[in-house]
Amino acid sequence: QVQLVESGGGSVQAGGSLRLSCIGSGGTLRDYAMAWFRQAPGKEREGVAAIDEDGRTSYIPSAEGRFTISKDTAKNILYLQMNNLTPEDTGMYYCAADFSLGATIATMRRRSSFFSYWGQGTQVTVSS
Repeated sequence: QVQLVESGGGSVQAGGSLRLSCIGSGGTLRDYAMAWFRQAPGKEREGVAAIDEDGRTSYIPSAEGRFTISKDTAKNILYLQMNNLTPEDTGMYYCAADFSLGATIATMRRRSSFFSYWGQGTQVTVSS
C-alpha cells in the first residue's frame, strides 16, 4: 500500500509560482495513475491535474498552460509546477494515487472516487 506525503505549499502573490511535491513510499509511483486535487473552503474537491502510468496527462481547463504535472520515477516523487498563480488557485492541495484499470486519465481526474490513496494535503494561498 503506497503512502503519500505532500510538501511545497505556501503563500504567494498573484503571478507567482510554486512547485508541489508528493513523495511516495511503500510502492512505486511509476505503477500508479496519480493526480493533484484541490479543495477551497466551501467548495467541492476538484481534480487539477493527473498523469497515468504511461505519462499521459489531463488538466482542468483553468490550469492548462500554467500547471505541469510530472513524475520523477527515480526519486519516486510526483510534482506539480504551478506558474502564474491567481487567487482562484487557493486551496488545500492533495496528492492521490491508484491503478487506472482501463479508465482514461481525463475520467479519473474528474472523479476523486477513482483514487484510493491520499496524502494529508499542503496549503496554497495566493493573494491579489
